[in-house]
Amino acid sequence: MANAAQPTAKSDERVKEISAFRNALIRPELGGIVGTVAVFTFFLLFAFDSGMFSSQGFMNWSVVSAQFMIIAVGACLLMIAGEFDLSVGSMIGFAGMMIAIFSVTYGWPVWIAIMATFVLCTAIGAFNGWIVVRTGLPSFIVTLAFLFILRGFTIFLPQVIERKTIIGGIIDVSEGDWLAPVFGGKILGGLFTWLGEAGIISTFERGTKAGQPVVDGIPMLIVWAIVLIIFGHVLLTKTKFGNWIFAAGGDAEAARNSGVPVNRVKILMFMFTAFCATVFAVCQVMEFGSAGADRGLLKEFEAIIAVVIGGALLTGGYGSVLGAALGALIFGVVQQGLFFAGVESSLFRVFLGVILLGAVILNTYIRRIITGER
Repeated sequence: MANAAQPTAKSDERVKEISAFRNALIRPELGGIVGTVAVFTFFLLFAFDSGMFSSQGFMNWSVVSAQFMIIAVGACLLMIAGEFDLSVGSMIGFAGMMIAIFSVTYGWPVWIAIMATFVLCTAIGAFNGWIVVRTGLPSFIVTLAFLFILRGFTIFLPQVIERKTIIGGIIDVSEGDWLAPVFGGKILGGLFTWLGEAGIISTFERGTKAGQPVVDGIPMLIVWAIVLIIFGHVLLTKTKFGNWIFAAGGDAEAARNSGVPVNRVKILMFMFTAFCATVFAVCQVMEFGSAGADRGLLKEFEAIIAVVIGGALLTGGYGSVLGAALGALIFGVVQQGLFFAGVESSLFRVFLGVILLGAVILNTYIRRIITGER
């Protein structure tokens, strides 16, 4: 008796195979990667011998990029959750001013001033989020209001208390403080000294610093940027809470029906954005030794642009912390690279606008081709 033919496995027509290459093309980081390659190629061709890629030049644009990265991480997670925060720049100025008032004017220990400022600013971020989720108002409107409120207090408070809009003396009062170096110090100084002695990096040739390395360590600003990027990436891609962030921004109502605490997710993301802005402010205050009422201007838009260059959608539910970091890197390299290339610095915004438009068009075009969207 002939054996019955074995039934062949039938593929599920609802499951579509996607190659690794096609999957890579729809990654949100695509625009950031292409933009980064294009920017570095441009400056390698036109500014290679200008000192841009020397140890000091490398540190210059790394520090600027790290500034953008810190605020871009918070903005990225919030945008993926489907919300905006236009008060980031004002929060930076406000946080720096509060540290100066607490420590210099009121004489508080710097570590207490820093911690109090973090508590105050994250509480403001929570209040922003609470208003958004309770009233249903667009976060654009709510945070635009706080942009003016915080900037107004940043100008008003020092004028009333100190009769000026810039408060200095922070370096003096932070002398010996245990927390200040966490934001304003440097690490790996011994390594850079050894690299200078070995002739691997450049050193000062004359003066009181003769023989010392031009770059004497990695600023804590860069360390904070790296830590926040790693934290944000792991949170978004490796945890259940990261799935909640995507769900809250993709379809909030469906997420609620699935048991996702959408309101809590959104409020926490507003708090985290405020936390990142405060980190930026503390590092800035420790670097300059002063707080100014004009600090942080336009930073909210620069953070959003970096996130969009990194592939995030303005509508939420899609994005990448690594992509946002690449967008911030493009910011820093272009801002400093134009100087090294001898290009008029006023063209920075033009250059940035072109990169932003190109990255968004490329991301949208590739995603439509791969996914079949119209």
